[in-house]
Amino acid sequence: MDRDLEGSGGTGRGRPVVLRGRLLGAGPEVADGCVVAGERVLWSGPSGSLPPVFVAPPVSDDVVVPGLVDLHCHGGGGVDLGSVRSTGDVRRALEVHWRSGTTSVVASVMTARWVHMLGAATVLTAAAERGDLAGVHLEGPFLSPHHAGAQDGRFMRPGSARSVHEAADAFGGHLVSMTMAPEVPGVLGQDGAWSAAGLLGVLPSLGHTRASADTARAALEQARSDLAAAGARSTRPTVTHLFNGMPVPHHRDPGPVLECLAAAGRGAAVLELVADGVHLAPQTVRAVLEMVGPRSVALVSDATPAAGLGDREVPWGEGVVRVRDGVARTGCGALAGGASTLIDVLRSTVRSGVPLVEALRSATATPARVLGRADLGHLRPGAKADMVVLGPELEVRSVVRGGVVVPPVEHENMRP
Repeated sequence: MDRDLEGSGGTGRGRPVVLRGRLLGAGPEVADGCVVAGERVLWSGPSGSLPPVFVAPPVSDDVVVPGLVDLHCHGGGGVDLGSVRSTGDVRRALEVHWRSGTTSVVASVMTARWVHMLGAATVLTAAAERGDLAGVHLEGPFLSPHHAGAQDGRFMRPGSARSVHEAADAFGGHLVSMTMAPEVPGVLGQDGAWSAAGLLGVLPSLGHTRASADTARAALEQARSDLAAAGARSTRPTVTHLFNGMPVPHHRDPGPVLECLAAAGRGAAVLELVADGVHLAPQTVRAVLEMVGPRSVALVSDATPAAGLGDREVPWGEGVVRVRDGVARTGCGALAGGASTLIDVLRSTVRSGVPLVEALRSATATPARVLGRADLGHLRPGAKADMVVLGPELEVRSVVRGGVVVPPVEHENMRP
């Protein structure tokens, strides 16, 4: 157990946990701060102001931050969250992420046969009801086969409002978002899948698309209107892994990317970035955050089932994902999702030149706002006691989730 947690004498089930270090996410940065938490944060602030009923741990070089929030995660530990059939499998995948500091995970389901995409609904919904999952994201099936990426083009199909309603019923209130390509027939329009999602409070997410600039702009504006009308968890649609699964912008044919950046810049969309050093160049990551700011960027892992296993081949959907030298590819060699977890993305983002405070906001507070969760992404009193203790190199030293210490099992993604 980490020395701070040991010194506090608690695991969240008895006496409160007291953490001390450089404190980020509790308001202005505190060079030497403490957080006191049971299941919720009870107090946070400068160590010198700690209420005398609590004992401050020794001074250290720890950095105490909120638990990370991942909006796009397909699995880990060899488990495909889109194919799970037991709660044990869900936890096996989530533990890879919990132990590396991602305390809130949205399960992403890749494009497959529609019956298969809905097949895990009972298990995933149960996991969300227990609080293990923060929700569910469907990546498809209304996508462009021209920008399929790791998604299986055989199962992409025209948009269907009826299918959106079917998915919303299957996952209950836990369906957070659906990735769609707005140019696909049946997606846009009054009776299209895009508006059906928004009016149900499910965030439409633009992705795997070759939409024109005008189509992308119209889709994002329509989503914002529909989400506001529905009183949804967020009024901002998202963009699934910006740049990946989209055409490269050209000055005479800009495609969707520039409109997505413009929308994010005016606060009308949130951009996912897979800033793992593989999917995007560090200069791209830095430039996007400088252009639109951390309040409009959600760092995501896009983790495949191979996350946390090192170089390995594991099943994913109806195919496989192969990881070699930390890069995940499909069986046919296409770049797949991530081979790492969100802490690795955070480190990579900081290495790209983004200040830690800004990168951290994009991995905590911004995705928490997308989820409509005022209790996540910060360490102010009343927040869920999801906390991560990092070292100076952003290595994970300990994790607290809901006031309970997550067992510190070493694996690939806990090393810087």
